[in-house]
Amino acid sequence: MSTPKVLVTGGGRGVGAAIVRALALAGFDVVFTVRTAAAEAEALIAGIRAEKPDASLAVRPLDLADKAAVESFAAAIAEEPAYFGFIHNAGMSYDTLAAIVDQAKAEELMQVNYWSFVKLCGALVRPMTRARAGRIVAIGSIAGDVANAGNGIYSGSKAALAAYARTLAIESARRGVTVNVVAPGFVDTAMLERYAAYRANVEKQIPAGRFALPKDVAAVVGFLLSPGAAYVTGATLPVDGGLTAALAIQR
Repeated sequence: MSTPKVLVTGGGRGVGAAIVRALALAGFDVVFTVRTAAAEAEALIAGIRAEKPDASLAVRPLDLADKAAVESFAAAIAEEPAYFGFIHNAGMSYDTLAAIVDQAKAEELMQVNYWSFVKLCGALVRPMTRARAGRIVAIGSIAGDVANAGNGIYSGSKAALAAYARTLAIESARRGVTVNVVAPGFVDTAMLERYAAYRANVEKQIPAGRFALPKDVAAVVGFLLSPGAAYVTGATLPVDGGLTAALAIQR
C-alpha cells in the first residue's frame, strides 16, 4: 500500500512548518510549497529527518499571488497520482480601515488566501473523489466570524474560505472526501509580532491565558487527517484558547 501523499501550502515557517513536521512524523508523504522561505524549508527538512530518517518530504517554490503560477502548479498536480490530503495554510494579511481599502492590495490578498485555495481544490478534489478518499483542510481564522478593527479584508477572505469549504464538503462527502476549516486565534508566530507591545494585555483576555503555539494548530490538522476524523466534514474548528466563546466585555 502506498504512503498517503499530502500537499501543504506555505510550509516553510510558522504554523505551516509545524503542520509539515507533524504530518511527516506521522508517516505521510509531504509536499509543501514556499515563496521566500527556501532556507527555512531546507532546515525544516533536515530537522525532521534527524528525528525520522525515512521521512518523505519535498519542497516546491510557488508564489500564490501569481495567478499564472498557480494555474500551472494546479495543472501539474492534477496529473500526479491522487493526493490524500491538502492543507491550505499559506496566507497574507492586510490591515486597514474598512472605508479606505486599496482594491489592488485587497485583490492580491484574496488571490493568496482564497482564490488559490479554490484553484488547488479544483485540481485535487476530482482525483480524491475517484479514489474515494481525501482530506482537505483550510487554515482559516476566528477573524472570519468575529470583527476586529482594521481586519475587514483579511476577515472577508477567511469568511469566504470557510463558506467555500462548507459547500465543497457537502458536494464531496458521499465520495469519501472531508473538507474542514481550522480557525486559529492568536498564534505565536512572526505574523503576530506587531502585537508584541501589548501582548501581555491581549493574553489576559484569552481564557487559556496565552497565545497558541504552532503545534497546537498542527495537532488539530493531524486529527482531521486521521482515521478518527472520517465523519467530520463541513466543520470549522476554533483553536483560540476559548477567545470566541468569551463575552468581550470585561467586568
